[in-house]
Amino acid sequence: MSCTLLASYAYFYEGGGWNQNSRFALVRAIVEHRTLRIDEYASSTGDRALWNDHYYSDKAPGASLLAVVPVAAAAAMARVVGVPPASRAGVTWTSYIATVVTSGLFTVAAALCVLALALEWRASRAAAIVAAVAYGLATPAWPYATLFMGHAVTAGCLMAGFTAAVIMNRSSQPLRLAWLVGLACGWASVTEYPAAIPAAIIVAFALATSGVHRGGGWGVALRLLAGAALALACLAAYNAAAFGSPFRIGYVSEEAFEGMRRGVFGISTPRLDVAYGVLFGRYRGLLRLAPIVAVAAVGLVLLMRSRHGFAPALVALMIGAYYLVLNASYIYWEGGWSYGPRHLSPSLPFVALGAAPVWDSASKAGRMLLVVCCVWGAALSLIAVSTTAQPPGNLQSPVHDFLWPAFRAGDLSVNHQSFVDYAADPDRLRGGVRSHVAWNVGELLGLRGLWSLLPLAAIWGIAAWSLTRDARTPLAVAAA
Repeated sequence: MSCTLLASYAYFYEGGGWNQNSRFALVRAIVEHRTLRIDEYASSTGDRALWNDHYYSDKAPGASLLAVVPVAAAAAMARVVGVPPASRAGVTWTSYIATVVTSGLFTVAAALCVLALALEWRASRAAAIVAAVAYGLATPAWPYATLFMGHAVTAGCLMAGFTAAVIMNRSSQPLRLAWLVGLACGWASVTEYPAAIPAAIIVAFALATSGVHRGGGWGVALRLLAGAALALACLAAYNAAAFGSPFRIGYVSEEAFEGMRRGVFGISTPRLDVAYGVLFGRYRGLLRLAPIVAVAAVGLVLLMRSRHGFAPALVALMIGAYYLVLNASYIYWEGGWSYGPRHLSPSLPFVALGAAPVWDSASKAGRMLLVVCCVWGAALSLIAVSTTAQPPGNLQSPVHDFLWPAFRAGDLSVNHQSFVDYAADPDRLRGGVRSHVAWNVGELLGLRGLWSLLPLAAIWGIAAWSLTRDARTPLAVAAA
């Protein structure tokens, strides 16, 4: 399963955008110039902070810092074959590697955590696979696994911390897992600042189940907090080096978005109309794109009724509710050029955990409905990653108005904005008016249009055959 998911993510290169260009500018600044200033690359993004007459990325640095070593290695490989890393070809290669090793791998990690937790809670093997694959392919997690943003890394870190917290008490090495809980939750906050709240919920859950409140488990608690402190120390050091104070973040000096000065960095009172739009609207409605999420939410309620699942299911529901309220409270709730409500995406693996108990308790007809929901979500996600995971923000219904017509016509990989360009022209994405920067592996092999997806279909076919033939153990399932 892990290889199939990673192949599905790495199959597509989506090109640039303000969010990912800002993060990658920081990577390039560190690798190429040993600085945190992105002055040389500031013309490629509007997501930037101006401080003391120098430009910096306005993003939390977690994803960028994770990509530094892989990008440095990729740049060295490019030089070996005669491709300058700063050339367009070199930037395409290094930005592709940055995306795969962060967003791609961390989405796979989140899916494996869904699998592991479902099996931990006595779900059947089939139910655990359904839950993990539903998250990895049948939700917007797939499109965001192909973009160098922070959402996928945040989801992977939070799920890793949550999984470690759940299994810590029955493990023979609880102290090591405590380090993982703290470090993973801390790094989620270093990657996306709003993740601090769900990270705190997971840490509180881990402390509550470790026995600290009964006078025991202090070794676990100290290591957990030390892991979190280690991650947050990296953030403090970055802020101090870039902005002169460990407590000053890039959003304080945000240059382009006036709304970030309202409330707490754009977050104020939740709006019911926004919550409705985030869940049901044609513009960003999650449940229109991934109906399996609604089914899985019901499954979390079922899980709460079990002896072993009440507390972790409650944590998962709390994290899902938090991100919904957060998205409904944010002035830029729509997320710009976005497939679905991207600010909700870190909550998706937590909600997906509920798909397993629904599968196990459902009748044959109910399971068929679950499959239909998964196929629907996966088909729409495939359409998005094949055309663009960032449809223009001015579309009332991105799937109906842009993504499906482009996919049906075989007009794939339409983004023409690279990691060094400032913007894409929404009126010139389709029809080959401008040369596309995005690509998929099939196109690199010389296939065109929908035929370029044939290698991916072959990968899925082999994976399905392997799972039905050889996957008799959880380890085999995870490796497939």
